[in-house]
Amino acid sequence: MKNYFLLLPILFVSYFLNAQNYTSSLGVRLGKNGGTDYAIQNAISFKYFFNEKSAGKILFDYSDNPTLGAIFEIHKPLSKIENLNWFYGAGAYIGFNDLKSISNRNLLGAQGIIGLDYKFKTLPINLELDCKPELNIVDNLKFSLFNIGFSMRYVFGKNN
Repeated sequence: MKNYFLLLPILFVSYFLNAQNYTSSLGVRLGKNGGTDYAIQNAISFKYFFNEKSAGKILFDYSDNPTLGAIFEIHKPLSKIENLNWFYGAGAYIGFNDLKSISNRNLLGAQGIIGLDYKFKTLPINLELDCKPELNIVDNLKFSLFNIGFSMRYVFGKNN
């Protein structure tokens, strides 16, 4: 009976330390196309896991006003569905616009993120659905709550 009490904490910790089964991925994020309300909508997306729980993401919006964003994310298992995790995080972005003085495009801001991350077991494909609110600081102060996006990325590295 004593052995079961020792085994229980190990099982509990291993459940919550469920590692992602990939280390890096590259693809696209397709976001809500709502004009200039969001700094980063359709973007090239690169994600890299620093360890089992934390990842960094780089987003490069390739629109008329290119924008570069970086986000730090914390990943946690969602349910008993293998390879499905939920995540949250925060970061910043900077935009590059030649018409800074007359544009509604915001060039500097903070962004949060919350979403679902799924990696197919037999394919090198990662899918992600997220909501990425943005607090635009430059060139006008504005908060945009519902920047919904869908990402599809090719997986380069695998954790064993």
